[in-house]
Amino acid sequence: MEPSSARRRVVVFDLGGVLLQWDPRHLYRKLFAGDEAAMESFLAEVCTVEWNERQDAGRSFADATAELMPKHRDKRHLIEAWCARFDEMIPGALDETVQIVGELKRRGVPLYGLTNWSSETFPSQRARFEFLDWFDGIVVSGDEGMMKPDERIFRVLLDRYRIAAGEAVFIDDNPNNAQAASALGIHGIHFQSAAQLRRELATLDLL
Repeated sequence: MEPSSARRRVVVFDLGGVLLQWDPRHLYRKLFAGDEAAMESFLAEVCTVEWNERQDAGRSFADATAELMPKHRDKRHLIEAWCARFDEMIPGALDETVQIVGELKRRGVPLYGLTNWSSETFPSQRARFEFLDWFDGIVVSGDEGMMKPDERIFRVLLDRYRIAAGEAVFIDDNPNNAQAASALGIHGIHFQSAAQLRRELATLDLL
């Protein structure tokens, strides 16, 4: 049976796409001098989504670069920029969602983060965005060697911070991750906009 909304008293946020404007195109548009076709080809064929996910799952950028060298040695500077200029992939925060985090914090709601992120590039962002200090804890996939939607990383979060699944809300812009949380008894929310999130949290009596 679904626990009542009154029991939902812990909120867990994904970071990229929910609180931070992460997109490699913010960086690579500069490196490709506005050549959209060349940039998209590079992101589809060289530094692909799957390639990046392996760093989120714990692989080092040194190993990631070495993997691509046999076929893409001429693009080494572009590949190495992914890590070296990672900050430029995040031009800023999604302020309306950050405002919601602040409201929850003022209401005394325990806040946690669960993010698919490389252990090499996350620390600089944590230092850069002060609102990340509002969280009571953040689980980073690259530190754990596993990533969403693997149920094991959700269990790491629950066990480490002694959170009961039935008391938690999880917010992610990837519907597969929200569904994985729901399968464990967490109230998963597929994030689409700050306004939509605000409405859903209000129905849970959290805002």
